[in-house]
Amino acid sequence: MNNKQRIAASALATAFAMLGAAGAHAEAYEGVQPLTSSASRSDVKAEAVAATREGNRYSDAAAEGAVTFSSTLDRATVREQAVAAANNPLQSLDRRAFYRDEVPAAYRKPSVSFTRQASLPSTARP
Repeated sequence: MNNKQRIAASALATAFAMLGAAGAHAEAYEGVQPLTSSASRSDVKAEAVAATREGNRYSDAAAEGAVTFSSTLDRATVREQAVAAANNPLQSLDRRAFYRDEVPAAYRKPSVSFTRQASLPSTARP
């Protein structure tokens, strides 16, 4: 027996000795436990009906259906904002879609407004 085998054998013997000293034993099977409840059938049924009507408290908000809210804007204003957003070609631009979260210059929103500016009369120009 070489040195490695002796060390492995002594480690194994030590492990078994520690296991025996700790009193390791298997759990005892106690069978199926009897049901003990102090609530009557009608009480349980009433609680079940109330829980059903309450809804799923653990679900996402999307599963809850339509959520009502009151808006301070009128219908025409909301429609104008929606049309403006729909006509903006860069509306859905998300910088996370680009390499290193940097939007290329070709996709950046212009800092200059494209609305027409009132000009001076042609005689006032140099």
